[in-house]
Amino acid sequence: MAPAPDGLEPGDLHRLRAAQGWLELGLPVEANREMEAVSKAARLHPATLDVRHAVASSAGNWATAHQVGELFVQHHPDLNAGWIHRSYAARRMPGGGIELALQLLLPALDRFPDCPFIPYNLACYACLLNDLPRAMRWYSVAEERDLRQTNHRRGTLRKMAMADLDLVALHPWIRGLPQPLRPS
Repeated sequence: MAPAPDGLEPGDLHRLRAAQGWLELGLPVEANREMEAVSKAARLHPATLDVRHAVASSAGNWATAHQVGELFVQHHPDLNAGWIHRSYAARRMPGGGIELALQLLLPALDRFPDCPFIPYNLACYACLLNDLPRAMRWYSVAEERDLRQTNHRRGTLRKMAMADLDLVALHPWIRGLPQPLRPS
């Protein structure tokens, strides 16, 4: 069992885990019911915001998912998850879109120099906007960052990219890249 996130009371932690369980069963309404029972003191905790975003996303409630991402960025600007969540939801929410998602995530590129998922998502957005040179640059940054990860199976980002329909225009280019080196 994973250690309890710092600052969460056992009852709140139980609610978060129950909500995650409901999500795994494909039941976002029940997951949301668990989240509504989380104490006020725990509502802005990063673990709570993470699960709240997952609940809203799972239900297709992108406006709420975006609001949760905004709260995450406002209250925990040094955690990359909020930036990614906010952008992901902005892409899908009514009145949002790919350009908005890109603009919201772009400031995080330099803020989190070790995170491969920020340039990866930027590459997806650029690809969808048919800006393939920029998509290639950001994907290259993502892969470089991914390869620097010490506790990460190298090459998993590329496998993810090759299955990602957002990057389909880059698939031939990605196939032509040298294979990532395995850790020694």
